[in-house]
Amino acid sequence: MNDFVRAFHFVGDYWSHHLLGSNHSLADLTVQHLVLSLKAMVIAVVIGVPLGMLLGHIHRFSFIAINVSNLGRALPSLGIIAILLPYTGISETTVIIALVVLAAPPILTNTYVAIEQVEVGTVDAARGLGMRPWEVLVKVELPLALPLIFAGIRTSTVFVVATATLSGFFGGGGLGDVIANPASFGTYGVIGASYVLIVLAILSQIVFLTIEYAVTPRALRRPLRWAIRRAPRARNVEADPTRTHPGSGAGADDHPDDPNRQLQLEQGSKIE
Repeated sequence: MNDFVRAFHFVGDYWSHHLLGSNHSLADLTVQHLVLSLKAMVIAVVIGVPLGMLLGHIHRFSFIAINVSNLGRALPSLGIIAILLPYTGISETTVIIALVVLAAPPILTNTYVAIEQVEVGTVDAARGLGMRPWEVLVKVELPLALPLIFAGIRTSTVFVVATATLSGFFGGGGLGDVIANPASFGTYGVIGASYVLIVLAILSQIVFLTIEYAVTPRALRRPLRWAIRRAPRARNVEADPTRTHPGSGAGADDHPDDPNRQLQLEQGSKIE
């Protein structure tokens, strides 16, 4: 039997039963993986969102957001773990720190861009109403920036869920325990755990896309629905060249540029 097919049987057999040589089932390892990813994402959001909001609100130090983002994406997670090992040892903490370094830069950049690109006229109107700077940030800029902020969180979540498998090499638990141990679980076991990981990544995308849509102000969603609903009618009108425009009666010149029509008018004038 093909290993890719056996992988499905592996997931079904060990989803609720303990894995060989382990006290955890595949479902238990999946929960551990999600908890590890959630811890890293919470820390990354706490770091990235407030800092990005501050920099975007004051419209200064943009180089910090850009350079930090580029640096964070350039650093390999495995290299960060190797640097941390002498200080934090082989533990969950080491993996979480590496995941935070991976997740925080996209959140910081998206938050900064989202706040910084709020229309100046909207901000000036809020200030003209007497709002204080923190009120402008919380009540005006933040609601308009939420969709782009959640887009950054969604991107970071997928990165973290996929990279958290490194925990299997450094005692962090999760699906990495299976993926990092092909000698015990076989190639099909590694592929089966990867199937579960792919499903987690897809589900995380769907969840955050739903949240992103929910936090988008309705005023920003309504024009899109209107354009989708009205566009077919506009195309049908333009596609019918013989349609009589409103206000034109019988015998009106619907096509003044038609050469046959012009010839008929000239002949009629000569006869008269």
